[in-house]
Amino acid sequence: MPDAQLSFAEYYHERTKYAPETLASKSQGLDWSTQPSPYKDYKIGTVYDLKPYLTEDIQSDRDGLLASRWRRLSRLLFCSYGLTARVPTVTGEAFYLRAAPSAGGLYPAEIYVISAGTPLLSAGIYNYQVRTHSLIHFWQDNNVWNGLQQACFEHPALQNTRLAIAITSIFQRSAWRYQDRAYRRIFLDTGHLLGNIDLASAIEDYQASLIGGFADDAVNELLFLDKEVEGAIAIVPILDLQDEESIGRGQESRAPMQRSTNLSKGLITALPSATVTNYPKLPDGQLLEYLHQVTQIKEKLNITKLAELTRDLETTPETGDLPTAQDLDKYNFPFCTKVSTVTESIHWGDDLELLENTILQRRSTREYSGTKLELAELKAILDFTYQPQHYSDQGIDGSPDYFDLSLIETFVAVTGVVGLEEGCYYYAPKSQELRQIRFKNFRDELHYLCLGQELGRDAGAVIFHTADLKKAVAKYGDRVYRYLHMDAGHLGQRINLAAIGLGVGVSGIAGFFDDLVNEVLGIPSDEAVLYITTLGRPR
Repeated sequence: MPDAQLSFAEYYHERTKYAPETLASKSQGLDWSTQPSPYKDYKIGTVYDLKPYLTEDIQSDRDGLLASRWRRLSRLLFCSYGLTARVPTVTGEAFYLRAAPSAGGLYPAEIYVISAGTPLLSAGIYNYQVRTHSLIHFWQDNNVWNGLQQACFEHPALQNTRLAIAITSIFQRSAWRYQDRAYRRIFLDTGHLLGNIDLASAIEDYQASLIGGFADDAVNELLFLDKEVEGAIAIVPILDLQDEESIGRGQESRAPMQRSTNLSKGLITALPSATVTNYPKLPDGQLLEYLHQVTQIKEKLNITKLAELTRDLETTPETGDLPTAQDLDKYNFPFCTKVSTVTESIHWGDDLELLENTILQRRSTREYSGTKLELAELKAILDFTYQPQHYSDQGIDGSPDYFDLSLIETFVAVTGVVGLEEGCYYYAPKSQELRQIRFKNFRDELHYLCLGQELGRDAGAVIFHTADLKKAVAKYGDRVYRYLHMDAGHLGQRINLAAIGLGVGVSGIAGFFDDLVNEVLGIPSDEAVLYITTLGRPR
């Protein structure tokens, strides 16, 4: 039997680590004839074409209100996950990139829209057809909203709106290439998508909330998913800030707005699952499926726990409070160099048009020139990513929902930033400063630990997200493995967009020699590395 002291999430993490001596055995040739399609088709249902609403020259209805609503919903979905570029391939078959990045361009996520009945969408379930930018209403049911509320344990965010996005994953789309380690990438990709949904909501005057604690089987059945191959990942209630009823309840439209005061903010986004320590000896190829099973929440498990966590939340400081003693002391060595990251915020345009353009134009950088970055650029990227409250005056959510950012640490390895000494820095978001903890140019090590990718060698700065996995599991059970990677992916997407908006190259890396990262950063060996994002000057 495996070590009973490890939860299965910890055991999975150890089993799926890359190491120089074992990477070859984990790699295998790809059978391109068996690659799953990145699109899901529904043969029956009413189709709503959203493409006409991507342009301004549409024919409005009598008062223009419905046309405006369709346009906003169309652009919300397009900026979240729409097809944004066509890439030619050697076979001549077109390959399309999407607004949210995905490891290997495999796009495991699916988007569903669940409606309680709105002026646009009658009650039921819709699948977002990415390939045609349309919604297909494949299930009409006036009771579907009640079912969603029950599956989400009557989450208050669902009481304030009549529309929600459900994100699901078809696991084999990623596992075809990345085998068991694909579970990490699936949830990082979902985090990218959550980041886009949050920002696209701000652009189109919606407010996105986040629910990660739900009864998995109930949501899967609600969406008619084949639980053998796919599963629900996250629920995102969407509140229309232009809706007259919402405004009448005290909700405000953009510029300026303090969304942290809205009824659906500050609520529980994450619930715990069980912690499994007694599990069978599993061969490679079965770890992903087993982890997804043990991270599920059973309907009767967490109703009492929800009340307990809500009480705990009432005593937890909100984002923007003064730094705590724990935060100030984290890697706060007397001898270390401290660099303030306080800076002028990125301006995204009067109507966030620059942010929208950046989302649609974002591409992962393939090569860096090795030229140094400016310190001001790094500061601005950190500011947009970790200080969202600085952007509420632009109409961006100043307190976006995450699952639990207190579990994630951020380190920055600097090899080429003008005005910043080479070395490894800990980033303290509450005190807004970089604290140098290692003094060395790690360019060669970064090249090696990123599996020999030149992006690691030629980057000017490399950002690492890590977590104390044992501590995280103690709080949320094995399900925390989902939360950690989605939060890391969400942060990574904000890094992506800030970098692209500033003209800085950026690329996420989910394949790395795990233990070597700990060694280079000088952090405890049991600290789990979640994600790496490289920043550099594009070649």
